[in-house]
Amino acid sequence: MDTTKTWRARWIQDADFGGFAPLHLLHKELEPFDLPEHPVELLNRHMLVRRVFTLGADECAGKRMWLDISADDYFKLYLNGAFVAQGPAQGYAFHYPYMRLDVTQWLRPGDNVIAVHVYYQGLINRAYNSGDLRQGMIAELFADDRLLLASDDTWKYAVARQYGDGTAETVGYRTQFLEHIDSRLEERGWREKAYDDNAWKACHAAEDDDHLLALQSTPPLAVYWRPPASVANPEPGRYVIDFGTELTGQFTMEARGAPGERLEIRCGEELDDTGEHVRYDMRCNCKYSEWWTLSGGLDVLEPFEYKAFRYVEVIGSPTAIRPASFAAIVRHYPFDGDACRFDASDAMLRQVWTICRSGLQYGTQEQFVDCPSREKGQYLGDNTVIMHAHLYATGDLRMVKKALADFALAARHICPGGMAVAPGSFMQEIADFSFQWPMQLLEYYRHSGDLDFLREMEPIAGAMIRHFDRYRSASGLLEHVSDKWNLVDWPDGLRDGYDFPLTRPVGPGCHNVVNAFYYGARKALADIRATLGTDPDSEESTAGLERFRDEFVRAFYDAENRRFVDAIGSKHASLHANALPLLFGLVPDDAVASVVSWLKGRNMNCGVYFAYFLLKALAAAGDTAYVYARLTAEDAHSWGNMVKEGATTCFEAWGKEQKWNTSLCHPWASAPIPLFIEEIMGLKPAAPGWEAIRLAPRIPDALERFDFACRVRTGTIRIAYAHGELAIEAPEGVPIIRE
Repeated sequence: MDTTKTWRARWIQDADFGGFAPLHLLHKELEPFDLPEHPVELLNRHMLVRRVFTLGADECAGKRMWLDISADDYFKLYLNGAFVAQGPAQGYAFHYPYMRLDVTQWLRPGDNVIAVHVYYQGLINRAYNSGDLRQGMIAELFADDRLLLASDDTWKYAVARQYGDGTAETVGYRTQFLEHIDSRLEERGWREKAYDDNAWKACHAAEDDDHLLALQSTPPLAVYWRPPASVANPEPGRYVIDFGTELTGQFTMEARGAPGERLEIRCGEELDDTGEHVRYDMRCNCKYSEWWTLSGGLDVLEPFEYKAFRYVEVIGSPTAIRPASFAAIVRHYPFDGDACRFDASDAMLRQVWTICRSGLQYGTQEQFVDCPSREKGQYLGDNTVIMHAHLYATGDLRMVKKALADFALAARHICPGGMAVAPGSFMQEIADFSFQWPMQLLEYYRHSGDLDFLREMEPIAGAMIRHFDRYRSASGLLEHVSDKWNLVDWPDGLRDGYDFPLTRPVGPGCHNVVNAFYYGARKALADIRATLGTDPDSEESTAGLERFRDEFVRAFYDAENRRFVDAIGSKHASLHANALPLLFGLVPDDAVASVVSWLKGRNMNCGVYFAYFLLKALAAAGDTAYVYARLTAEDAHSWGNMVKEGATTCFEAWGKEQKWNTSLCHPWASAPIPLFIEEIMGLKPAAPGWEAIRLAPRIPDALERFDFACRVRTGTIRIAYAHGELAIEAPEGVPIIRE
């Protein structure tokens, strides 16, 4: 990333923020920390910024016009009244992204206006890096390499009052403020050149802003309008709108009513039990019910924050509502529909694939998010599944690389043992997740061949492993890993009776899952160092790993029953305590068949997240027939159950009632995409960056046909299968290794 740019622009702010120093919020989750007090009056602040400027014909003709821009927390940019882009991606102040946008098409000779809606939320949550009193924006406009305009105190601003203030109700885990919009308070026409801004204030130009800006490595979001799939009008003044699928974005419409007249807007992921109303008090702990107060003229509903929803219910005066204007403004990371295509004879497999792909699409915003409703945060463990699926579904390496870098920054600046959520001001740490980061880094390298990035990140992986040395017993196993949550699986009711007290902080003792992940991380680090030609230390050497394997077996293996127990001193064997040893090669050779058979008998008694590791373990042991059966199953713990319950995006849990706050869009459930591609179709990179292709199909007789294409770094791979015959087309010059 470009961190060397010299800015001539000033960081400009709402003057109310000018007298405050940034608040320090970064800390280890379980260490005592007194959160600094945040002024309530500065929460939920919407700032409108304008600058009229003149371009000569010679400044525009034949030149590329581009804008460098950033804002904290977020901006929406308009040029000459037209929407251009929004962002930036979330980031820490010490490595804060700015966007470089080609704006040639929106500018013209003569007078122009740049208008920026800057939002500062002020809450500490997973959705924004906020709550630190860092507010404002910066921008520079160029024609080719010539600077034309830079933000400074000649830019003007006003506070947008129609969205409410810091006393407004929040939803989710204090994820966002509800927007009870009052159109009587709008600054109408503020994005247009002719708007009179004489009453607006001069922006405050910060003298000592501490943002260290770096060029954003990912593209702007895709933002577009979508009409409803259907609209019902069951009674006068009430409309129920269905967009046909769960999506992420805002609902918009027009209305004309008396001044002060109110409409109620309810959004939800599903209808209620009657099928006649939207379930706006959603399962996922979001209550999407907002009031819209009309001005007396023609009003356009323009929410700022995004929601996850499929249905909208509009309630109000029949004469005020304009149903022809109903639409969704959809937003997500750009997804090229041609990057990965799949069709199959198995109807359930097709439907499972579709809900997983849609979950990925709407669950990838400026970053990967665990869900686009309750939390909107990037979780490290979720990313193991999401990143793997994203690599195949999009062929786009940029978001995966950014995610890895986000957690590397958190490791450098907050805790070398890794954070569970990054970037942002919400502090959470999960040991299981930290151990997955080196594995994610290695997976990215296999797909990208990016040796420079691997070399840059290797010290982070090494420091992450060394962080846990303090918990090593004389045997080398980890005991009482108390500075981070030990998760095992989530929700806790799907841990298959795991016999260890997973309190926060965790109690004393030595348990299986955290040690299995620790071993997997050390194996990944050993592979990374071997790739780089770096000498392994004694713990990552072959002998060191073998010593750990022997101690793991000695501690947890129940030879009589030929399976692994959950903890030292426990006689209970859970699915989780056996799946990970199988995946990481910790099971004695003569016990593999027994462990495989026993795991299959547990009937997927795990959460959706952990199912990824379970099925990868069974595939590694050679039982791909069972993996395929689970990908197409329809029992209570299956993706097919999501389909039967009406899913259009993959759920957080196997079913709507299986978790107390289930999100119906949760891309950690997208495991069927990489599992089918790699374990059933048998397609994997045989050399880093797809310089060679490995093909080892394990296609069951039940699957008669499929057609598949995906974009990888070296080109497009196409596979067609019908009635036992498989044909593959590889990128030119890329060898195929068949097994």
